[in-house]
Parts: sequence; C-alpha cells; structure tokens
Amino acid sequence: MSKRVGPKDSELIAQYRNGSEAAFERLVDRYKSRVYSTILVIVKDQGVAEDLLQDVFVKVVQTLNSDKYNEEGKFQPWLMRIGHNLAIDHFRRMKRYPTVVMEDGSSLLDTLNFADETVEDKKVKDETLEMIRALIDELPESQRQVLIMRHYMDLSFQEIAEQTGVSINTALGRMRYALINLRKKLEKINIAYDKIFYPK
Repeated sequence: MSKRVGPKDSELIAQYRNGSEAAFERLVDRYKSRVYSTILVIVKDQGVAEDLLQDVFVKVVQTLNSDKYNEEGKFQPWLMRIGHNLAIDHFRRMKRYPTVVMEDGSSLLDTLNFADETVEDKKVKDETLEMIRALIDELPESQRQVLIMRHYMDLSFQEIAEQTGVSINTALGRMRYALINLRKKLEKINIAYDKIFYPK
C-alpha cells in the first residue's frame, strides 16, 4: 500500500490563493523546521533564527498575495533561498563596519580616509557606510551573497562554497566580480561628486 504524501505544494498554494488559510498552515508545517535549520546554521542564534523564520513566511505571504510568485513546482528551493538570503542580510544589517578588501588588497574604508574626530566626520562616515551598503544591495544576488559571507560573516571560501553549493573557484570568481562591480559603482559616485563639488 503506497503512503499518501499529501497535496503538492502547487495545490496548497492554489488553495491559499483561493482563500484557504489552512492550506498555508500546511505549507508552513511542511517546511518550517528545514528553513529554521538553514537559518540557524548561518546566524548561530536561536532567537534570531526564530525571528528570521517569521520574516521568511511574511515575505512568502506578501509575494503570494501580490501575484509575483512564479516559481511553479519550485516552491521549496525558492523558500530556502529566501531564508538563506534573509540570514545573510542579517549580518549586513548588524555589522556596521565591515572590512571590505578591494581586489588590489586595500581596505574600502581605509581608502576613504575617515578621521572620526568630530560629529560631522562621524555623520559623513555613517552616510558613506549606508551608501556602501546600498551599493552592495544592488549587486547581483550571487555576488552580494559571497561578499556578505566573506566580509561580514568572516567565512572562508571553502565554507562559502559549501554553503552555496558551488566550487571554490566559482565562489572566488563571484567575489572578484562583486569587488569589480562595487569599485565601478563607487567610481561613478565619485565622478558625480567631483562634478558637483569641482565643476570645470
């Protein structure tokens, strides 16, 4: 006698979209422990992992309700990716002063030469860090992920490769492109600043 697995994810999603809260509860029950474990491995804090787990399903609800969901038949990998990304972004939010090392070996913040002596200096530094974080958010997902895991979470490339399911060479390549793209974005901003402050 074959064991009944239950409705497919796509069936439960369709039921939820037709107004069945119970269908969504079944999806949550089906995956919450797996998503929680994935998040916990990254953040290593049960309280934070529980909060982020809630955020994952809030994001799922928002996506399903806005009709932006189009991962037909791929609900589980999509869900796990949301959990993974939220866990990684947690580090970007928490760690205000990461040492992002550029491809030439220089520290991103060192090249900006902050004095940190006055309130005004601190304000400029904070604003610049927010700008850098915004630029990191603009990177392609795979590049942003590796950059945060390396410079915010202090993971080795071996650990990054294992957690993202790619080879070390791929992880290194993504980091290289992330830094190149970040430098290009910074150069564009510097050119814009130069035009504002030093018009020809």
